[in-house]
Amino acid sequence: MARIKIALPKTFRFTCTIPVRVTDINYGGHAGNDSLLGMIQEARVQFLKQFNYTELSFEGIGLIMADVAMEFKNEAFMGDLLLASVAAGDFQRVGFDLYYRLEKEVEGKKIPVVFAKTGMICFDYTLRKSVALPEAALQKLQ
Repeated sequence: MARIKIALPKTFRFTCTIPVRVTDINYGGHAGNDSLLGMIQEARVQFLKQFNYTELSFEGIGLIMADVAMEFKNEAFMGDLLLASVAAGDFQRVGFDLYYRLEKEVEGKKIPVVFAKTGMICFDYTLRKSVALPEAALQKLQ
């Protein structure tokens, strides 16, 4: 069976820390896939915030997630602090991809937890349709 493999960019210029909470833990005793997806959203919101953007305020338009892929590498447990790195790439006419690397530190070594990619589409929520990627946003994200 073919597995998802995400090719991450070589460099990430943004990193934030996200704690694994008790509510993130599933019946297997580790962070659940749904919680990890939520952590990726948190990382995306913090990434956009550095540019004074939100998912609903992106150079006068919004963003909507068109797809997501996650590659699970290792478990995360309650109390772990995940280093969430985010980078933008693969810019297209109406969108771009965001790449995520979630890691934890164990005995001074960074251990990968999740690699992920989300396809982000520029979206006008008033017109309910996709629109062109604003040039100002492209310049900031590149």
